Amino acid sequence: MIDFIYSLLRSVTSIIGLEQNLVNSWEAVRDFLELGGDVLLYIGLLMIIMWVMIIERLIYFFTQHPMIVKQTIDAWNARSERKSWGAHRIRDAMISEVRLKASQWLILIQASVALCPLLGLLGTVTGMIEVFSVMSSLGTGNARAMAAGVSKATVPTMCGMVAALSGLFISVWLQGKADSEIESLGEHMTMDH
Repeated sequence: MIDFIYSLLRSVTSIIGLEQNLVNSWEAVRDFLELGGDVLLYIGLLMIIMWVMIIERLIYFFTQHPMIVKQTIDAWNARSERKSWGAHRIRDAMISEVRLKASQWLILIQASVALCPLLGLLGTVTGMIEVFSVMSSLGTGNARAMAAGVSKATVPTMCGMVAALSGLFISVWLQGKADSEIESLGEHMTMDH
């Protein structure tokens, strides 16, 4: 699959004259993946999925959310009766609908942030198993043979932490943004007493 993607990218970049740049970049990525092991593919895939969800949420909050809030407030203000128990339940339901839309993907983003370091630790464990395997077959005198396992033990941990940190701050901000938007909506949907 990776070879197919590489050949596809290579044919596209050869048309526009950037083939050598792609080859150099691809070799650097391939070398890094070999240095850290197969777990890096899973960390990278999880990070891409996490950032797609983050970007979708950012686009939502800056484009669709203001319109949804305005429509909800207008629908509430258009009601002739806002005092009864039933009106309060309708208000709560309207706020809940907006809350669901505002908090969509946030739990998955936070789970992705938490899973990245765990996948890094999985890479650490598999790398250490490789080190112990080399030690059991060749002994402790062959440092060069153990170096590959040590790199497979440390690089995934670093990558998992970097991937988690890349999404941590924005996921906290998105959660705070969703909470403050819902609180603001509740304040704008006044009830007649």
